[in-house]
Amino acid sequence: MMSVQDFLEKRFNLSKCGTNPKTEMTAGVTTFMTMAYILAVNPGILSAAGMDPAAVFGATALSAFIATLFMAFAANMPFALAPGMGLNAFFAFTVVQVMGYTWQFALTAVFLEGIIFLILTATNLREAIVNCIPLPIKHAISAGIGLFIAFIGFKNAGIVVSHPATLVTLGNMISGPALVCVSGLIITGILIAKKVKGALLFGILASTVIGIFCGVTDLAHFDMSAMFKMPDMSPILFQLDFHQIFTFDMALVLMTFLFVDMFDTVGTLVGVASKACMLDENGCVPRAKQALFADAIGTTLGALMGTSTVTTYVESAAGVAEGGRTGLTALTVAILFGLALFVAPLFLLIPGAATAPTLIIVGLFMMTPIKNIDLEEYTDSIPAFLTIVMMPFTFSIAEGIVFGMMSYVLLKLLTGRQKEIPVLAYFLFVLFIGKFMMH
Repeated sequence: MMSVQDFLEKRFNLSKCGTNPKTEMTAGVTTFMTMAYILAVNPGILSAAGMDPAAVFGATALSAFIATLFMAFAANMPFALAPGMGLNAFFAFTVVQVMGYTWQFALTAVFLEGIIFLILTATNLREAIVNCIPLPIKHAISAGIGLFIAFIGFKNAGIVVSHPATLVTLGNMISGPALVCVSGLIITGILIAKKVKGALLFGILASTVIGIFCGVTDLAHFDMSAMFKMPDMSPILFQLDFHQIFTFDMALVLMTFLFVDMFDTVGTLVGVASKACMLDENGCVPRAKQALFADAIGTTLGALMGTSTVTTYVESAAGVAEGGRTGLTALTVAILFGLALFVAPLFLLIPGAATAPTLIIVGLFMMTPIKNIDLEEYTDSIPAFLTIVMMPFTFSIAEGIVFGMMSYVLLKLLTGRQKEIPVLAYFLFVLFIGKFMMH
């Protein structure tokens, strides 16, 4: 009879990928811990659209479980998926509150987006878009994501805050969240310097404990009675509204969902794969088609369950930094999302300030592919630089890709090096121009 370890080895090709079950599972737990905030945040945001928060919690966890499970077994990649930040805010605050449509209308747009992505993925168009991104831009995407998630970490800890005159400024460094983050950063840094396996995970756990003494980890609202109970999803299940699918507003909403999700997912796949040295000899993401199917399936089923667009999470970089290289990392994340359906109060104890140190340090790890960019080849390095800096400056992975690809096409074209431009890049250039005109 085959042992569990032999099954995992055969199913996920662990030895070939230079990893083992312990490393993969630790990476999976780390990724989950850095993105578990979505279980608390998504219900809060979508409740602003009039949706039942407990039901949205169930839809969030279940859609993440299914999509990440598909990523694990179909793509064998260490990426996790869940309803995406940004798109959930557009869903609740723009489509419902500003445009005045029902949340059922918004869910229908998300459902149609998922169907379109299934078709685009099946016809290899999305994979072609991934593969047409030039190698310097792919390396830059990894570095840009590094700055972006580090910025998120500082923001979550209140170390970087908004300011009307300077846009951002330093926050209160003696506040509870800031103290938790700084303490966690020091602890995690020491563990990494000493090459302790699971350093990022231990850093999150230590930060959560420190948060108790700083008033950040909220034990007072730990609801034991809610343990081991699956939330009732019936108020939002299968609540689609097809009455207005041929309106201009539906087209506008649908295009926004499509554009942001397309390039956020592409950016995350390319950037994290580049950091993990998973790109093949041609600079392509292996099994990209299967990975893209995961978010298309997650988005389609998520809309039926009652949640906004499901996308690949940039926090997957935390697991990759811990050594995650295969679908076993994703499987671990999926299992934890499944468990979260029944033990939500336990996972929701982890505050954003406790995961902030991990995001900041992973930001450093994600910068390493920049070494592969020839900074003195300016038709490569200028687009790469714009890709990197525009991600944190616009708070969007997608916008970083837009600036990088547009400048790459223009510089190559205007310096007589058009042969270096992939054919599909011209299509993206026109698409991006159209996006700016519609903005």
